[in-house]
Amino acid sequence: MDEETSAKEDAPLDEDVPAGMPRDPWESLADLVSRHALLVGLVFLELVFKVSTSLGFLPQLPIILAFAASAGFLLELAACLVPPRARHAATACVLALLGVGFGVEYFVWRAFKVFYDTKTVLSGARDAAGSFMGQIADLVINPSGLVHVALFLMPVALWLVASHPSEPEVPNRTRLACGAVVAHLVALCLVLPFAGIWHAYTDQYSFQTAVPNFGLATSMAKDASRLLSPADTSFERDEAVLTLIKGDVLEVEEEPAEVTYAPSALDIDFEALAESADGTWADLDHYVASLEPSAQNEMTGRFRGYNLVFISAEAFSAEAIRQDTTPTLWRLANRGIQFTDYYQFDTAGTTGGECANLFGLLATQGGSSVKMCADHNMWLTMGNLLNREGYAGWAFHNNTYTYYGRDKTHVNLGYSNGYMGYGNGMEQWVAWQWPQSDLEMVQGTFDNLYGTEAPFNVYYMSVSGHSNYDPWDNMMSQKNWEAVEGLPFSDRVKGYLAANVELDRAMEWLVGRLEELGIADRTVIVISADHFPYGLDNDGPLGSLPYLSELYGYDVTTYFERDHNRLIVWSGSLEDEDPIVVDTPTFSLDVLPTLANLFGCAWDSRLLPGRDVFSDAAPLVYDLSYDWRSDLGTYYAGSGQFVANDGAEVPEGYVEATSATVANRISYCNGVLTTDYYRHVFGDPDDVAAVNAAGRERNAEMVADAQAAYEQPADASGATTD
Repeated sequence: MDEETSAKEDAPLDEDVPAGMPRDPWESLADLVSRHALLVGLVFLELVFKVSTSLGFLPQLPIILAFAASAGFLLELAACLVPPRARHAATACVLALLGVGFGVEYFVWRAFKVFYDTKTVLSGARDAAGSFMGQIADLVINPSGLVHVALFLMPVALWLVASHPSEPEVPNRTRLACGAVVAHLVALCLVLPFAGIWHAYTDQYSFQTAVPNFGLATSMAKDASRLLSPADTSFERDEAVLTLIKGDVLEVEEEPAEVTYAPSALDIDFEALAESADGTWADLDHYVASLEPSAQNEMTGRFRGYNLVFISAEAFSAEAIRQDTTPTLWRLANRGIQFTDYYQFDTAGTTGGECANLFGLLATQGGSSVKMCADHNMWLTMGNLLNREGYAGWAFHNNTYTYYGRDKTHVNLGYSNGYMGYGNGMEQWVAWQWPQSDLEMVQGTFDNLYGTEAPFNVYYMSVSGHSNYDPWDNMMSQKNWEAVEGLPFSDRVKGYLAANVELDRAMEWLVGRLEELGIADRTVIVISADHFPYGLDNDGPLGSLPYLSELYGYDVTTYFERDHNRLIVWSGSLEDEDPIVVDTPTFSLDVLPTLANLFGCAWDSRLLPGRDVFSDAAPLVYDLSYDWRSDLGTYYAGSGQFVANDGAEVPEGYVEATSATVANRISYCNGVLTTDYYRHVFGDPDDVAAVNAAGRERNAEMVADAQAAYEQPADASGATTD
């Protein structure tokens, strides 16, 4: 340190106060804040953000403040690199950016009840600005919203008002560096005693769990570092996991029938593939090669040749299914295959739900998970699987066709006739309002495009169930208000139920047309939510979701309680049969492998981290927080607590082994999404039209051969022989 700097640091803080005389403590505090505005400002923002988005403060709050102090010291150190005359303006800019960043993330959380990483926020900003400006304004322009805007901008406002742009003193850089290191070590020491939080910081990181545990700034920094090496392929312990799960855990009430089923696998040598690759692809190959494929079963090919209508239903829930207000949804749920313990985990709003429903993968890359696959070989989608069987395919959406980049991603799903939304064709049948009508979409597309094109394979992303649910703002709630007016709920919950009446009327019309044409017994309707109805509550973390709790009938305190849902798989051919009930835990990643099995597609169960629910694979559902549920109990990663089901016998080592397999599957999801893994396995994608034409020709030959096999040869007299 030079003599001038040393003299400045040893001089009195206020020249008007003689050396040795006590200073006004408020002046000392103001001077401290002025000298370390970035440090104090960041700590303040983290404190406001934590208080505003969480009910729990221990042990997380001290951890967050320690990490924030470390980051604040680093910001102060970085400010030393700025020329002194520009430092005042630079500090103001950084404080402003921090305030805006915290504010945006806060309002994202208010809207969607999840934390969005920076990439997701930026990728969705244009879409949100174009389509949801009214809802954004409602979030901001109210007493709570305006108070939070003021709080997040307070540091920069105070800096501009109370500080002076005179040339500042040069801080002691050594002290700043030591402060950053010490604060970081303190934070780590606070984390270490809590195994769940430590794993969330190290090997089980996800943005959703990082923000409430470590603060927004630290989470964004860790997220930025992950962008440099996005594919996490740290697979481990799978042989032990498979031995344990497939050996000791599965229980059968009756002796299994002596039937040997072939594995659901393709003829692919993944070890040989690994030898031809390196890096992440080789890691993924070795991992897949270590897995045991699940077996085909009595339900394999049950729907072979059937038509398929798959709906990702906006903000759908099990509670939207009511015999009085949505009788057709009730019929489909209770007279089809019944899934009584189903989950759709909210990972990245609608696009996260579509990632799970369409790809059978968790959205490890947030809102970019689907977008980044726009030019990937998505070999394993129902669009591509059935396209290879010659199905006529379409994907539809009744909101703006470019929203979330669907004009680029949804043409890559394998549907032979492409994708249509509002703006590239849907507007001829669907009126422009908010939200748009699912009934109008189904009526227009069925009658004008695919209704007579059997076998058809159709995907709908609905919108009628979208928030908000005030009847004067939501045209679907207003349109169907009479159906819910007498229900014993608040107007907001009734508005939600009324919006879902529109989906019910769409299904009522569709089932009626299928029956009228005589093809209901050869058609399957599948409905899975994209996420829980987060638009019911403007504010509130888990434990403070009054309207959602009102809808569910219990206080929502865990992700499993929040994200429980109902999967619908119905066909007219099932209605006169004994009910098929799936009462083991299932989730949205199980939908794709289950449908692939039911439709008799050629697929490989090792390539999907969900399970065919009719196979011998053990039930296991999990989310990006590394929480999981099996038929033996539920594990909460944050606390490291496993709650066994009543009467369950849990083998020794089961929790550790199952947690390892969950970590492996999440790593696999990330590897597939970030590296275009299916291109490595299957090569470049073939032309959709050519694949479809070959499938039709192949099926025509199969039908002709089948008919010929049933024809009886005739003898010389013309009589048929036995």
